[in-house]
Amino acid sequence: MIFVRDKGRLCNNILQYGHVYAWGREHGRATLSMRFAYKYRYFHLCHTPRHNFMVYLMAKYGAKCGLLPVVSFNEEDADYSQAEAQMLSLRHVVVEGWYAQWHDLFLKYRDEITDLFAFDDSVKARPRRLLDTLPAGQLRLGLHIRRGDYRRFYGGRFCYTDEQYLDIVRQFMALMPGRQVQVVVCGNDPDLNRQAFHEALPGVDVLFPDGNPGEDLFTLSECHYLIGAPSTFSLVAAMYHDRPLYWIEQPDVPLTLDAFKRFDHLFRHIW
Repeated sequence: MIFVRDKGRLCNNILQYGHVYAWGREHGRATLSMRFAYKYRYFHLCHTPRHNFMVYLMAKYGAKCGLLPVVSFNEEDADYSQAEAQMLSLRHVVVEGWYAQWHDLFLKYRDEITDLFAFDDSVKARPRRLLDTLPAGQLRLGLHIRRGDYRRFYGGRFCYTDEQYLDIVRQFMALMPGRQVQVVVCGNDPDLNRQAFHEALPGVDVLFPDGNPGEDLFTLSECHYLIGAPSTFSLVAAMYHDRPLYWIEQPDVPLTLDAFKRFDHLFRHIW
């Protein structure tokens, strides 16, 4: 068994486990996510055999006490051939580190990974009710606003103002002549000026779901286009139905449809 010791937040954990799952699948090795054994219980994976708190504790303290060997992938561009050999030779091992990455294998087993992270019905229920309040047949834009920790991330480079987000939304609407656009706004800023969005987008249905992380992730995944600061949250939302995603890296550069990319490109270029 390969126990995957995840770090970071929800969608970092999904991608970290997905990579190791794909590697294990390719080499006939079973895997288990330590994080999803006890936290973020929004997904099918969390209810599969052995994904429970007792197994998490066993793996955590087994590694801490030296009973389980640990293989780390913590350095970018390092030679990990010996680490992979250990993963193959050891009966039980804990794997950790952001650079446990096998992009081609992830894409090969992407459908299986997406199925493992299928949302529980209880997670989908409230967002579905909210989305059903929007008129059918319109183009739904998911806007992910990331502030909070992004005031420090890369020195605040991607911590954008409401007006910067709104400017990009208006540009998107101009690229969709003749289409009625709905805007679904998810994010982590409790001080978001919602009134400013309604005033700046007259005649547009603007929805603020206010869900938990699982609900917001599902809500964004149900949108036709996605826009946000570079983040694994919007990236994973795009993964489910391969939605076009625009990561705002230079907010002053005019938006074009060519700027929207797919998951299989963006997940190789995570900030």
